[in-house]
Amino acid sequence: MVRAARAALTIFGIGLAWAAPAQSQDMVGQVPIRVERHVEGAPLTFGIPFPKGVLHAPEHVRVVTADGREVPSQITEVSTWAPADESIKWVWVFFFAGETDRYLIEYGAGVRRAAAPVTRIQIRNNQRANGLTEVSTGPLRFVVPRGEGGFLSEVALDLDGDGSDAAEVVAEGVAGRGSFLDLLDAGGVDRSRAFVRRAVIEKGSGPLHAIVRIEGEYLYSRPDNRPAPFVTRIHAYAGRSYVRVQHTFVYTGVPDRHRPQGGDQPHVATQDERLITVDPTDTGWTEPEDRVAAAGLSVGLLQSGDRRLTTRWREGAWWDDGVTRTEVHDVGGTGEVSLFQTGPEPSRMPPLRSSSSATRMDGFSTHLVAGGRTLAEAERAEGWAALSGDRYGVAIGIRHFLEEYPKEIRFGASSGPGDAATAYLWSPRAEPMSFARFSNELGPENAVENWATGLAKTSEVVFDFQPAGMTDADLVRTMSAVVAPPVAHADPDWYGRSGVYGRFAPSTGRFPDFERALDYKFDWVLFNQQWEPWFGMFDHGDLQNSFDGVEWSRWGHGEPAQDYMLWLQFMRTGKPELFDAAQAASRHLMDVDNTHWPRGPAYYGDTNHPLDYWRSRGEPPASKYLGIGRRHAEQHWLHVLSAHVWVQGWLADYYLAADHRGLDVAIQTAELHLRRIWGEHGLTGRRLYLSVWNLAEVWDATKDERYRRELEERVRRMLHFQEREQGGSLVMDRYGYTHVYAAHGLWRYVDLTGDGAVRAALIRSARRARDVPPLDHTVESLLSSVSTLALGYELSGEQSLLDELRTRIEVLRMDPLPRPIDGSWTQGELFAALDARDRLPGGAGPRRAGWRFTNGLRVFGWTHAYTLPYVLDLLRRAASETAPTDAK
Repeated sequence: MVRAARAALTIFGIGLAWAAPAQSQDMVGQVPIRVERHVEGAPLTFGIPFPKGVLHAPEHVRVVTADGREVPSQITEVSTWAPADESIKWVWVFFFAGETDRYLIEYGAGVRRAAAPVTRIQIRNNQRANGLTEVSTGPLRFVVPRGEGGFLSEVALDLDGDGSDAAEVVAEGVAGRGSFLDLLDAGGVDRSRAFVRRAVIEKGSGPLHAIVRIEGEYLYSRPDNRPAPFVTRIHAYAGRSYVRVQHTFVYTGVPDRHRPQGGDQPHVATQDERLITVDPTDTGWTEPEDRVAAAGLSVGLLQSGDRRLTTRWREGAWWDDGVTRTEVHDVGGTGEVSLFQTGPEPSRMPPLRSSSSATRMDGFSTHLVAGGRTLAEAERAEGWAALSGDRYGVAIGIRHFLEEYPKEIRFGASSGPGDAATAYLWSPRAEPMSFARFSNELGPENAVENWATGLAKTSEVVFDFQPAGMTDADLVRTMSAVVAPPVAHADPDWYGRSGVYGRFAPSTGRFPDFERALDYKFDWVLFNQQWEPWFGMFDHGDLQNSFDGVEWSRWGHGEPAQDYMLWLQFMRTGKPELFDAAQAASRHLMDVDNTHWPRGPAYYGDTNHPLDYWRSRGEPPASKYLGIGRRHAEQHWLHVLSAHVWVQGWLADYYLAADHRGLDVAIQTAELHLRRIWGEHGLTGRRLYLSVWNLAEVWDATKDERYRRELEERVRRMLHFQEREQGGSLVMDRYGYTHVYAAHGLWRYVDLTGDGAVRAALIRSARRARDVPPLDHTVESLLSSVSTLALGYELSGEQSLLDELRTRIEVLRMDPLPRPIDGSWTQGELFAALDARDRLPGGAGPRRAGWRFTNGLRVFGWTHAYTLPYVLDLLRRAASETAPTDAK
């Protein structure tokens, strides 16, 4: 074994000299791409990483079929390896799926991408006062005005193939109600009016695919209801007549009627003079105040004559993915048409109703109603409906229609000349959404609190405008790409070899006893997400933590980056169900389990007068807690803590799925670290280690020097404590389970900077973890230290570190189940089977240990998820005895 070689190629990807082939004029590399849930014609956007030194311009990337035919594509540079190297680290790839589900990404100096086709997107973004944004895709033209509106104010459809004109306007805005967030309190329903402040053309826009970010706020008629921000990202596609909409609103209401106290909650105090105390006589915590009565997006349709309604749902129980049925109904020329999906307890107030270990719960239903008459009923709608008239039709699809109930698609009840086409993200047919506490039960720090104000929710909707006569097959194909969109991914081995997340092994079955420990766990968690079910508009995406064999308890709220675990497993396997779970988890954690309001003054310089700047400074200040995360609890907004926010999964969502919101919220977290509101408390212990990991990720994504400076200071603090207080360990004894934070965060830092002092510190910490095993949290801490041992071994080549690593991971082996984890199991059967194969020690006392295999993902990051993928690659290389050599 060559020590220098080990130093150049670490388990976490430092150096990656092996991955950078010599550049020549004809160099061409290929990355195999597979499209899961393939739908011909569907738009595909996905991220592809590249090893250090391999790619230097996005022009040197193209998409081809297996037989070498180029596919028109759009490539966006997302990030680079700077400052270590100026080569490209991530790109976003966009193209329309063809007949096949297999493609190749060609890259290198010898690659030239062909010009975009003739049909290109055109955008006019006039952001003067009373300006507008106008987008043309060829067959579709739409306008979003500044000022009152909130969504599309004009939609024109090229019905005769010679470009759209005024006579071909098919829809108009619903005055002030293009999007809406209505509140209900003691004064009744307060209907919002949407006001657009700003429009921006996002990164990733080009001739084939463009994204317009619309920023605005909802205004209310009563002064006690505060303005609520919203962000709507509208995705447009060349040659297509539909738009995909990603809509985020922020709840700024008062969630309950408790008696406010001045000061801080002690566990997140930023001072020690005015502290909130528990008042056991205050029953207002459980009495709702501002509830969500309705939320959604709407356009007014300009059509008359008889109408035809088409929709689709699944037969059988809500969990059955079997036979689908298309419903077609003539619904006359007038009257309201509604497709409404609901489920048990829409407000999801604990104690949550749950399934038994042998039988799933009921309570899901969908109703198709026209003119007051029920046309059809089932348990689960597929999530879309289309209304066609004599000239054109419009289809609306809402992603996660079942999982994020209550949802509704409604045509009718417009104040304009025709029908309103409305996607209700919270249906007014359901009970209003309450954010009150379920009880005055004390939280983990003996606190009673409610942090619902400032949470957000992101939903995904498609509006498809089509000429009359679109076939059912056309509708099904287009809408299938909405409700269950295709997932494109590289060969799983590529992600690990690229080094962007360190060098980890794909799922190959080479070490089956260990790989089962990963595969079974994720399968178990996703099984339970569908069995319980963990659904609902403000619950879906999160996972519960603890299972006693009968009931689950406590939402995970991210710790420790549960969504990032799912993203890593998706990269290892390419399974679309893992992509879905990872993205749903990221969106939930960044939205619901975070504080987004008030954001404080913002000035963008898009006006001509300096007074606009001075006046902007007079806007209400930001919350000092902007960006704070939630701690695991029975409701998502019950409890916060200073070290409970992880950006890793959000940025994976940004890189892999081109989800801009992931970067937005990650930056919000980095800004929280910059403010240092907790003084020394925020600069020690697990808060310090996690902040280093967070800041390293955000600095890598943004290259913002402010984050680099803050990161450097915090890294130096870690090295100082290592020598002065912690006997050579980078992690204090109190927080042994945070070895994974320290290892991954400092790896990221070294990979970007090459800092020799930090490399040496990592080796010293590995020796300490070898000689003094961390046992403060017993199994959690001991197995978390595997990440430190692995990194120390790769940096030093010291055999004793590898030997100790091998010893510690023995308890992670799992024996095989008699059959795959699928619908043939009941929860009770699967629980017993997995529990019997778990080799982890059970812990002392009658209480189930938190690291038991059949619990949720919370402890899994410390014991398995952030160690085994990297260790398996190390074992794979050691077994092959082909250790790479240094590059010249």
